[in-house]
Formats: sequence, structure tokens, C-alpha cells
Amino acid sequence: MTLLEIPDTATLATAATEPPPTQGGNAAPAAGIAAALLLSACGGGADSGAPAAATTEKVLAETVRADAATAVAAPITDAAASRFLAQAAMGASRAQIAQVRSLGYAGWLDAQFALAASGSRWDWLVGKGWNAAADKNSEAGFDAATWRKLIASPDTLRQRITLALSEIAVAAIDGMVGLGWRAFSAAAYLDLLEANAFGNYRTLLGQISTSVPMGQFLTFRGNLKANPGTGSHPDENYARELMQLFTIGLVQLNLDGTPKRVNGATVYTYSQDDVSGLARVFTGWDVDLAGGTVATPDFARRPMKQYPTRHETGASTFLGATVGAGLGGADAMKAALDIIFDHANVGPFISRQLIQRLVTSNPSPAYVTRIATVFNNDGKGVKGNLKAVVRALLLDPEARLAPPSATAATTTTTTTTAASFGKQREPMLRFVNWARAYNASSASDAWAIGNTSDPATRLGQSPLRSPSVFNFFRPGYVPPNSGIAAAALVAPEFQLTDESSVVGYVNYMQHAVASGVGDVLPDYSSLIPLADDAAALLTEINTVLAAGQIGAATQTLMLGALNAMPHASAAARLNRIHAALTLVLAAPEFIVLK
Repeated sequence: MTLLEIPDTATLATAATEPPPTQGGNAAPAAGIAAALLLSACGGGADSGAPAAATTEKVLAETVRADAATAVAAPITDAAASRFLAQAAMGASRAQIAQVRSLGYAGWLDAQFALAASGSRWDWLVGKGWNAAADKNSEAGFDAATWRKLIASPDTLRQRITLALSEIAVAAIDGMVGLGWRAFSAAAYLDLLEANAFGNYRTLLGQISTSVPMGQFLTFRGNLKANPGTGSHPDENYARELMQLFTIGLVQLNLDGTPKRVNGATVYTYSQDDVSGLARVFTGWDVDLAGGTVATPDFARRPMKQYPTRHETGASTFLGATVGAGLGGADAMKAALDIIFDHANVGPFISRQLIQRLVTSNPSPAYVTRIATVFNNDGKGVKGNLKAVVRALLLDPEARLAPPSATAATTTTTTTTAASFGKQREPMLRFVNWARAYNASSASDAWAIGNTSDPATRLGQSPLRSPSVFNFFRPGYVPPNSGIAAAALVAPEFQLTDESSVVGYVNYMQHAVASGVGDVLPDYSSLIPLADDAAALLTEINTVLAAGQIGAATQTLMLGALNAMPHASAAARLNRIHAALTLVLAAPEFIVLK
């Protein structure tokens, strides 16, 4: 049985008791079970493990009752710490679990907020010599610089928020065209997001709006004012996506993120006239060469420059407000962004997406209300304070209430969490969760993981390689003909999931677990002493990777496969470790974090 042969029900029923092959195939039963488990997790089986609700009610507010305070204040177990890190970090490790238990949730956040930012992607590219003229039209080096930060940087919370922001205010490397140096443009954009990850969202909007990478991606670099003689009009790409995706969305929202309705119908936030009016503001911006040329990548790191003769100086009206005539380009942009940022939608629109990226696909209206309230006012009268938003989001009782426990041993609090709570882990997060858990490193500092976008052979997702400005998946995506759809829920990450990506992921992770990826190798020294005891080995991996959420039925299936494997030699014990890791990485309870 190979990973490409998804076993049927009869095969699964006997797979755990198959005797191991005599040559070179001891992991075969485990491999087949891993593929079947993942197919189940991603919708291929009757018990999908997805956050589908037994009721169409999406609200968790009724579950956050008297036990909420107890849940947050309860002693932190290893499993609870691991679950917190799955939401707040790039993944759990034994060291991070110990730190969370020692400092507490709030203390761990404070420690992460206090960490200095790790070295920039841009500087790493320069240090590796990727700024040579021969690399101008190449993306070489970007993936290495990005994976290095995600896997190895100590500021793991900052990396997680940077990744989340990159999936809200999207600018993908393949769209940064026209000037060359795409690797540097993409690195500059991620560095910009990282620098603002704990800052103010209004400041971030201003920096995004003058960044060369975004100017290239949404084609407003070189944008010209209207020309009545030729009938040309300013490019509207950025104006539209700034409103639709980065700030206010398509429909007017209540503070709790639900659509406002008039006579039962939703109300749009803007019209085509608003887009055309706002587009006038984003004219006259282009690359600041600062006396140089595009022969070096330095321009991609500098904010764009305003060229007054190209800028529309007439009044610009949108969203019921007007940027007055006669303003220079920088002042006009500031006024326009202030108008947008003042819109009531920004708080709930951005807060809900941050909750979706970190905690749950279907946050209750009460949860969104609490976080949007902090977004609108951090307690000191400041709107858009991302540090305050992140803190509130991760410490919220809905985030910290324990999910249904896999076993009594992992029960940490009274559980009232509804079936609608949870989210599918993104493929690249699953990979980094494994890499962080087992201290994967690159001895050569080459980080030769590469582009992992191919769903058939790799992860089906790779940082800053979204196929469009709409991200890898839409925040409102609903898998068709699914229990999730029947329950009136959403499951954004499932937009990446199909039969090809399911098998591709298992194959890729099985190879990564056993052999590393490129020069990036894991360290399993902490697991080797447990390899003789399959139950102990599985418990440890379940705790660190899956936050103790793998259920009894799944564990029984896994243990059957692991116990069928020999473990007398060092090589056999390592093979058992590889199999156990692959099984957990494919388990529904790992794929869907509750």
C-alpha cells in the first residue's frame, strides 16, 4: 500500500493488523492510514472532523457563561499551552510550552511583544548576494528568506501576525512586475508588514499605500490623472481593493460583524462612483530612484514618490466625503485614508478576519464585538492598535475555553465549546508547526525549501504566493454540498482542499518527516527515548503537535499501525517515529484545530 492508494473502508479495517513487510516497507500500514485520515479530515469521509455544527446556530456567546473566567484562570496544562501556541505562534515546541506554562498566557504575550524584531528578509538577501545584477529578473532567494523567518525566528507571535496580515492586505510576488527584483520587492513587503504587526492599522495603511510592491501588484504605480483629450482615467485597482479587501468590505456591518439590513436586504458600502472618486487620489505616485536606477533593488524598499504634474488636484468625492481640491498628492492620500479609516466597518471587518486567521473560522458575534470594540478604542482613545487587538483576541474567553477533550487525561476545563468552533490549519502552517516542534534547522543557512505552491506534489500553499489579491481563500468560503454549508458556516481554508491537495500534502509531509526538505532537517532526539513505547510516543506527539486533541478512535487506529512495526534497532525506532509523526500530521484532529 502506498500513499497514493487511498485505502477503502475494508482495507482500513484491517490495515492496523497487517504484518509489516519483510523489506523496506515497515511504515506502509501507517502510511495508508495517514492518507485515509487526511482524506477524512478534508471532506472525503462521513466523519470529516471539520468545524461543522450540529445546529445552524453560529453563535458561541451562550457558551461563554460562568465557566469562562474559570477556564481562562485554570492551571495551564501542556495540551492547553500547545493549543494556545497553535493560535498565537508559528507552532508549539517543548520549550515554548514550558514558557507558556511558566509565564501564563498574558505573560507569554508580553514577552513576545517585548522581543526585538529578528533580522529582515531584505538584509538576509543582501548578505547572501542575491542583489547581483544576474538576479534582477529572478525570484531566487525569496522563499529561503521567508521560510527561515517562519521556522527559526524567536519572535514567533510577530511572524504569525505578519503572515495573517499578508493574507488580508495581499500583495503576491508573482504580481510584482515591471521593474524586476521581485524577490526584493516581496521581502520588502513582508518586512513592512512585520514592522507594523504590533503597530497601528492606520499607519500600516499609509505605508502599504506608498509601497513599491503594492504599487506594482495593484498597478497604481505610475497612475496618471485623467486626460480629457484621450479619454483616459486613473487606474482603479488599488482604490477598489483598498476598500473591498483591506478596510471596509462590500456590505455595511454591525459592530458584531453581521451585515446591516434595510427591509431585509444588505446595504453596499460603496459604488462604482466611490471607486472612481477615490482612484483620483492615487495618481502621481511612482518609484523614487533617489538618483539611482533600477539596476539595483534599493528602490523597492523606499516609499514611492509623488510626481505633482501627474497628480489629480481636483476634488475627489467618495464614501459621502470629499478630499478638497488643490491638495498635494501626499496630503490628498492622507485625507482619503483618514476618511476610510473612520468608516464604522473597519473595526469589525478587520477584527473578524484576524480572529479567523488565528482562532476560529466562525467567531460568534459577541466575540467579534469584543475585539472590534478594542480595535475602535484600545482603552486610551486610540483606534487601530494592533497590539491591543491581538492581545484581546488571543486572551478572549472564547479563544481560551477548552475544546472537547480527546481523553480525560487532556481535560483542562469545563467544556462548553460548540461544534462550530475551530478552523482548518493552513497547509503551510501545518508544515511550520512540525518544523518548529522538532527544531528544524538549516546548517548551511540556505533554507532550501523553495516554492511549495504545487498542490499535487507539495503543500498547495506558499508564503506571499497567493494566486490573486483575494488571497489563497476567501473569508466567507463555504465548501459546497457539505455539512459546513448545511450548518450555515464558513470554512475558508477548505478552498485549498481537494483530492489532489490531500494526497500531495501527505506525500510531502511523509518525505519531510523522514528526510527533511532540502537542507532543512529536524531533530528527533526528544522522541528517540519514547520510540519503544508506541503509546507514549503517540501521546507526546499528540500533545505537542495536536494539543492533545486526537480522539480515542483515531489513536486506536494509529497504535495498531505503530505496534505492528518493529523497533528493535535504532533504524526501526526512527522509522516508528517517522510513522507516528506522519499519522498525527494527517489526523483530522490535527488538521482542524478546535
